[in-house]
Amino acid sequence: MKLNELSNTSLRFISALAMVAILIVVMALESWMPALHAVRWLGILVVLGAIYETIKCYKAADTETINTNLFYFTVFMLLLVLMLVSVYFVGARPWIMLWLLMIIVGADVGGWLFGHIFGGDKMWERLSANKTWAGQIGGIFCGTAMSLLFFVLFKRYGGDALFSVLLGCTIALLSQYGDLTASFIKRKIGIKDFGNLLPGHGGILDRFDGWIYVLPFMWFFIK
Repeated sequence: MKLNELSNTSLRFISALAMVAILIVVMALESWMPALHAVRWLGILVVLGAIYETIKCYKAADTETINTNLFYFTVFMLLLVLMLVSVYFVGARPWIMLWLLMIIVGADVGGWLFGHIFGGDKMWERLSANKTWAGQIGGIFCGTAMSLLFFVLFKRYGGDALFSVLLGCTIALLSQYGDLTASFIKRKIGIKDFGNLLPGHGGILDRFDGWIYVLPFMWFFIK
């Protein structure tokens, strides 16, 4: 069976397995050779890939689209540059990156699950047809639960349960609005995905748009 004959769910599953495998390798390198800062450099590569995808989409858009939305496109590119700078500093603390990853994945899965189970009113249907208020609440709930799980598993990194709850709520909410921001830009350009590097997910930024506001927030928070 060829790759393009697989269902979207199968493609998403295969891509997810590949990303998990890469993460395991990077975390192993971080543990065995911390001087390499493998997590930091992986983060930088991911954000550079997202910036490249965005520039490529801008170049493919017609002149009228660019001129009409120049302000939005410029602000979005500045956000990605800020994201790049932030990941350099936050990525030097692998345990924080793991914490953020757990929260964002929890928020993503929770948003999808609650949205499908409960449905309900759309948040901003013009931006994202699938985002519902139930999904946002579920995303915050699940993201916070993952933050608490990290606290239970890795208490040695400090903090307390209340801090974990507050951080989980904040990061889960920011990650969802990063997703909405990327959806807004895609609507302005007139595309479904920023790329097709990750089968079933789209491009790099389609998978990691939840980090757009999260990384700058953590950078300023930990300084």
